[in-house]
Amino acid sequence: MRPPAWYPPVALSAAEQTIIKRIRRARLFVFLRERRHEIFSDAFQEELAALYKDSSLGQPPIPPAQLALATILQAYTGVSDDEVIEATTMDRRWQLVLDCHDCTEPPFSKGTLVAFRKRLIEQDFDRRLIERTVEIAEQTKAFGSRQLRAALDSSPLWGAGRVEDTYNLLGHALRKALGVIARQQGRGLAEVAGEAQADILGKSSLKAALDCDWDDPQARREALAKVLATLEAVEAYLEQQPEERVRTIAQESLAVAKAVRTQDVETRADGQVALRQGVAKARRISVEDGEMRHGRKSKSERVDGYKRHVVRDLDLEVVRAVGLTPANQPEAEVTDALLADLQAQQAEVGEWQIDRAYLSSRLVQKRGADVKIFCKAWPVRNGTHFPKTAFVLDWEKQLLHCPNHVTMPFKPGGTVHFPTEACAVCPLRERCTTSANGRSVSIHPDERLLQELRQRQQTAVGRAKLRERVAVEHSLAHIGRWQGDRARYCGTRKNLFDLRRCAVVHNLHVIARLLDKTKAA
Repeated sequence: MRPPAWYPPVALSAAEQTIIKRIRRARLFVFLRERRHEIFSDAFQEELAALYKDSSLGQPPIPPAQLALATILQAYTGVSDDEVIEATTMDRRWQLVLDCHDCTEPPFSKGTLVAFRKRLIEQDFDRRLIERTVEIAEQTKAFGSRQLRAALDSSPLWGAGRVEDTYNLLGHALRKALGVIARQQGRGLAEVAGEAQADILGKSSLKAALDCDWDDPQARREALAKVLATLEAVEAYLEQQPEERVRTIAQESLAVAKAVRTQDVETRADGQVALRQGVAKARRISVEDGEMRHGRKSKSERVDGYKRHVVRDLDLEVVRAVGLTPANQPEAEVTDALLADLQAQQAEVGEWQIDRAYLSSRLVQKRGADVKIFCKAWPVRNGTHFPKTAFVLDWEKQLLHCPNHVTMPFKPGGTVHFPTEACAVCPLRERCTTSANGRSVSIHPDERLLQELRQRQQTAVGRAKLRERVAVEHSLAHIGRWQGDRARYCGTRKNLFDLRRCAVVHNLHVIARLLDKTKAA
């Protein structure tokens, strides 16, 4: 059977009124108690019930609306799955929202909560939770049909997995592989490692077991060769294991070690192995979380993990969509997913306020003719010589005029090379170029937009418009308050789920504030 709908009381009991009076902070508990019947309407509860197959087998499941509320509260309070179960029997605020006053047994188990989270992720229903808060916010402000004014920005999210160097990545992965065999056979890791001719894996520290002078390049190469020989020994040992299921599980960790070897190790002309110079494009940095990556938020700020991206509705104040990418991916690569989320809401964007890292994205390059882009332009620098802005672009005739009035045709995305002869006799040459071949000017594929952005930020009105994007930075800060700076889970999809439910918490706070304003009016 499918789970039943949830119809907790709407009116506050005397006991609930007493609890509410005692809540000074964490007012979201109060808001959810007072508005839960509106958030989880009959129609929305039917959508939640559709997450489950209609079957006559098994026990009647817990109402998904109740589990959804617990999932939101978990994001709000930042507690673990075990602590959620404890809170249902020990925290009156949780009991107030979940309608389980003075219960001695939890209304649902940890397994039920985890299974519900899995259903949300598998069926992409965590995105629907954001959409539901947007619907409620629109009803609150009584918005009709309108074009969306959206702001987009990102912030770093450090990964939950441990970041390790090549030696420790290899050792960690090989230990995990042998650990599967040790647990299955009820033996210690050191014993299994000795049997596999991989004694260095049985020690508490791989580098302590290698015991070399890490300042000596030759000693480091010898240590690496020893670790790689251990990898081959473990691979041969796993092939000898009789139980296929256990061998398959162990091979997963062995595959991680092989991937690290491929990305980080090279064989030189003299036959010696050494660490590869430079960093592989998608270098794995953690054994536990294979999707974490090295990246940068800025030149001075490195990130080991992910970047979270937030789209804020500048008029409605809520977060419309969120995205999560490994830290090494350019910001522009997330926009396809964000546009898909907005399309699911049937939102038509008329204005984008973005960070310039998104200028190369599809939302800019493939925008409609009526879509406006507001962004701080990249600075134009050319030392002591004339910058690009000193050259005049005639878009109708596709001509570029230099400061000395020499004219050359141009194409967006190309480079204009002024004649060597003209530059050689130009009276402004010293102020323009030192090249023997004359001055050249690169034209960006979207140069017209960049020119418009530069002109706009030269005016007070244009600079005031750019400051509107600060609102999305506030939303990122609020979401970061609940999600934290370090990921709760391993992997992109689970952390996207966590980001989405934190966006739901943000939006519920916005809705509560909007309702307070409505009452005051």
